[in-house]
Amino acid sequence: MARAIHSAAVEHAVTDTAIFRWNVRVYFEDTDAAGVVYYANYLKYFERCRTEWLRSLGIDQRQLAARERLQFVVADLAVQYLRPARLDDALAIDAAIAERARSYLVFRQQARRDGELLAAARVKVACVDTARLAPVRLPLQILERIAAPLASAQA
Repeated sequence: MARAIHSAAVEHAVTDTAIFRWNVRVYFEDTDAAGVVYYANYLKYFERCRTEWLRSLGIDQRQLAARERLQFVVADLAVQYLRPARLDDALAIDAAIAERARSYLVFRQQARRDGELLAAARVKVACVDTARLAPVRLPLQILERIAAPLASAQA
């Protein structure tokens, strides 16, 4: 059963977020024996979208891990699968910040084909220390970079 992600420690609930969109084509390797996208591959699409979002903000995850000793890990996930995607479909994968707290972000993500919603997810991504794998504050550089697109989307 899917559940909403809530926390008493939420510092900022985002209601009007900028949406990052990343496009992907469905390949044969993405499909199962029935010819539809295997359910776990949506998680890969969502992950790649978040990675490209970070890259678009000028955040290099390798440097973040090496220099700052920080990395992002999925801490919680809820997915709804609504319609199947098939071989050669062109999909638009979206990511938007739904919540921001001291040590994590919650993303609202969607997979669409020609505007039709195929899958939707809420993904809680925690910022952790690479050595201890314990939660740490989101770095100021990341907070500043994600605030700029949010501010421009609300203007």
